[in-house]
Amino acid sequence: MMSESDRRARVARLEAFAQRAPTAYRVQLALLAGLGFGVLGGAVVLALGLSVGLVVVLLAISPILLAKLAKVVWIPVAFGWVVLRALWVRFEAPSGHLLAPGEAPALVAEVERLRRAAKAPKLSGILIDDELNAAAASVPRALGLLGHRHYLVLGLPLMQLLDRQQFASVVAHEFGHFGGGHGRFSGWIHRVRVSWYRVLDGLAGRGAWASGLFERFFRWYAPYFDAYSFVLARQNEYQADAMAARLVGADVAGSALVRVNIGAARLEHEFWPSVVEANRREGEPPRGLQRDMAAALRSRHADDDARIAKRLTARADVHDTHPSLAQRLQALGVAAGDAAPPERSAAEALLGDLLPVLEADFSDDWRLRVEDGWRERHRAHALDSDRLGELEGQLERTPAEAVEHAALVERLHPHVDAVPLYLDAVRRAPDDAFAHYRLGVLLLARDNRAGIDLLHRARMLDPDAGDAVNEVLAEFHHRHDELDALDSVVGDQQARDRLRRDAAQARNALSVHDTLLPHGLDDAALDAARASLASTGKVGRAWIVRKHIDGDPAGPPHFLVLVKWRGLVFGEDAALQRMVDALQLPGSWVAFTAPNQRRVARRVRKCAGAPSYRHGQA
Repeated sequence: MMSESDRRARVARLEAFAQRAPTAYRVQLALLAGLGFGVLGGAVVLALGLSVGLVVVLLAISPILLAKLAKVVWIPVAFGWVVLRALWVRFEAPSGHLLAPGEAPALVAEVERLRRAAKAPKLSGILIDDELNAAAASVPRALGLLGHRHYLVLGLPLMQLLDRQQFASVVAHEFGHFGGGHGRFSGWIHRVRVSWYRVLDGLAGRGAWASGLFERFFRWYAPYFDAYSFVLARQNEYQADAMAARLVGADVAGSALVRVNIGAARLEHEFWPSVVEANRREGEPPRGLQRDMAAALRSRHADDDARIAKRLTARADVHDTHPSLAQRLQALGVAAGDAAPPERSAAEALLGDLLPVLEADFSDDWRLRVEDGWRERHRAHALDSDRLGELEGQLERTPAEAVEHAALVERLHPHVDAVPLYLDAVRRAPDDAFAHYRLGVLLLARDNRAGIDLLHRARMLDPDAGDAVNEVLAEFHHRHDELDALDSVVGDQQARDRLRRDAAQARNALSVHDTLLPHGLDDAALDAARASLASTGKVGRAWIVRKHIDGDPAGPPHFLVLVKWRGLVFGEDAALQRMVDALQLPGSWVAFTAPNQRRVARRVRKCAGAPSYRHGQA
């Protein structure tokens, strides 16, 4: 895949091209998207044509030969069906509280006023959800052939954060997406990307013979298409900001951007940490979450100015379709002034009697979603507190207890510096992967590069920690703009992902080249498998072997189960599925019958020896 430096250079080049020749840029993007759909559509036609051709040829040779090779004919048909399903991308309407007729008339009137001013299409509905965000959603009918349904999604926290004018700026911004045709064209571009990923997932899951060819094309195609479509998304944001400035004024649009950044920082650094702290104290989640959130968003904080100053210096990432705050303010031609909390929020001004209803409903929904996990974490916190008390009451701790103590202090007392504790834990437990990992994470958070070696050591001690280690290293190298090191980490992670994908595909495939081993089941596991096979009443004999999975030696064991039916079985596929559902084995497994895989069946019998199960055996 494309390196980070190459991606940045390509995006910069395309942004300059799009500004210099916007029409040519959009034509090229449309052609590139058309190429993607053309390859997918051509694959469907080719697959179906190949099937028809095979039928004609085999029928001309011998109808009996056609009957014998019927499954061969269906292979390209199945391939074409996977691709065809991927092309039909279904987009659901957004979720949230859909305003009913007569609800929040002031809000509806304000939205309609802005819609007309922006010359945006009519809405199919206005939804309110519990996010600090707003969105313009266009849902295509029949891939857009029958038009689109347009929805405006408004976050209640956003309405509580902003005053009425700032909120109008956000709505105007979203209508800028609608009015500029972004929803339709960008939606088509998005469907191309989604279709490709669905094709690759479908083919990989089936082990399709053409998946490698498609993947090679996609590796070439995806970097170009992503870079081209990324530039479009960035342009859309600037144009939507310009719409907001035209309808409500650039100063108001700028103050809304600053307020949204303040609100996001407030939730991240104060509100949600306070909820986590409440979880430690209280056994039940709070009832008025939305009310408490609104109070937090509308208050002042001593760190607000410093946080905005930090965000003004942050650069836009080439993976984030939204420009940076500084870039957006510069495009508007305004400075980041003082964005004080509103005396009266847009929610209070526009929602009327619906406001307390939404606050209560969203709070209740949140409680239902989190209450089980909340209680479990509260119980775990109490146990952790007791255990920490025990450890701190001991005069001496073992190396394992030193690691446990450091972890408990870090988890229960986040304001305490845990680095000295982990340093001691690493010294006393030099082979503990967790201690090395956590110390590495904490040091890199302080920009102490000694954490890099600690993370590599953690991965060496525990190869399963590779994903977590790569995530931390990628964030660190990205933050410091170290592109070569970042590319190395990303490449390693992609290799790990490929091994996992290949291992998952190997678990779903049967081949005469598979490496087969004795099942290795202990008596209890073998008895459980035999009992589950007997419960179906249809299995006469079964042979169980273990399959070696390349690239996943530490993963769960994988078994092949060869089944011979007892008597006649009508609907073999259904019977085999019932047997698979009933079977109990400590890992994953694939079951099959000899007529479907004769060569594999011979190898399984040879490896297993005597049947692992016989009907009627004790």
